[in-house]
Amino acid sequence: MDTATLTPEAPAGLPPTTPSLQSRLPNVGTTIFTVMSALAAETGAVNLGQGFPDFEADPRLLNEVTQAMLQGHNQYPPMAGIVPLRNAIAAKVASVYGRSYDAGSEITVTAGATQAILTAILAIVHPGDEVIVLEPCYDSYVPNIELAGGVVVRVPLTPGTFRPDFALIAQAMTPRTRAILINSPHNPSGTVWSRQDMLQLQELLAPTNVVLISDEVYEHMVFDGAPHESAARYPGLAARAFIVSSFGKTYHVTGWKVGYVLAPAPLMAEFRKVHQFNVFTVNTPVQYALAAYLQDPAPYLNLPAFYQRKRDLFRQGLGGTRFRLLPSEGTYFQCADISELAVPERDLPEADFCQWLTREIGVAAIPLSAFYGNGFDQKLIRFCYAKRDDTLQNALQRLARL
Repeated sequence: MDTATLTPEAPAGLPPTTPSLQSRLPNVGTTIFTVMSALAAETGAVNLGQGFPDFEADPRLLNEVTQAMLQGHNQYPPMAGIVPLRNAIAAKVASVYGRSYDAGSEITVTAGATQAILTAILAIVHPGDEVIVLEPCYDSYVPNIELAGGVVVRVPLTPGTFRPDFALIAQAMTPRTRAILINSPHNPSGTVWSRQDMLQLQELLAPTNVVLISDEVYEHMVFDGAPHESAARYPGLAARAFIVSSFGKTYHVTGWKVGYVLAPAPLMAEFRKVHQFNVFTVNTPVQYALAAYLQDPAPYLNLPAFYQRKRDLFRQGLGGTRFRLLPSEGTYFQCADISELAVPERDLPEADFCQWLTREIGVAAIPLSAFYGNGFDQKLIRFCYAKRDDTLQNALQRLARL
């Protein structure tokens, strides 16, 4: 047989072409986190930009994964997550927040929090529905809404304090409002919603049919003795909420991409309709490992003290510089005002300043303007202090030049 006849060719006189597409996300490019991490690697800078630890997880947890694999837990688990893990999540939530969720119908294990948020939005948002986001916000929220055909309604958090402005939220609500996204502890600002904030939100939403999506991935990183005010604590919020959490954040294993969602059964039924078709299910041995590891509450109960010590080390180290530090009430992020630095580059836009900081000072950070749709520039940058002490000390020595 002449093998040449098997070679596909374009029609005579026409070159091969790739179909042109109308982008579903025409305004989206490479994320700032990817850009800054790549620049840090290129320049040898200390990467305090992207929010992940540079230290390892508890060896006990890693060993649990190995044991699960050796015990044969290597095939598809149930779509909603293995029963032991969902039972462990239900027990933890009941113990910490005092609310009972049915493990069979109200808890789903997800491929991280980002997938959980996208799935919740795709499950409830129809084309033309409005979804309120509070800016600055995590960069996946807006594209998720746009992929669902929803209309993004941006409401600013109060500049300087990043507290919710309920008058502005109320003004933004219309009969077409389908959902509101909140995030506490808040990325990027480190602000933590108070009990009064949650009560005001509960009162505001009570007469509406608005769904709440509560991003609580930093739930175990609240400092100075304050509690995390989960939506699960408030009956009027829990009844309308998808509550999202992240094992990756809590247990220093962000690359595992495992989280979970809590929701009332009617909401969860819709969530699972989407979940079964966009990921179906989540890594089996990791689920068994997490189910076993959750039996000991000490790792998450001790997390606030662990990160508060890192926060205090980092803040103290910056105390001799002209950075003006904003409060860091939770998360593992520290925002800093650059407007009083004794360098001419302080007058650059935040994004350009972060490029300069990475190349010339050797420390990568993230501009807060990246968390706003309009690139709102307040001369604020965000550092991540989820790093080894020696990493932080290295960064502090370099930043001391400022």
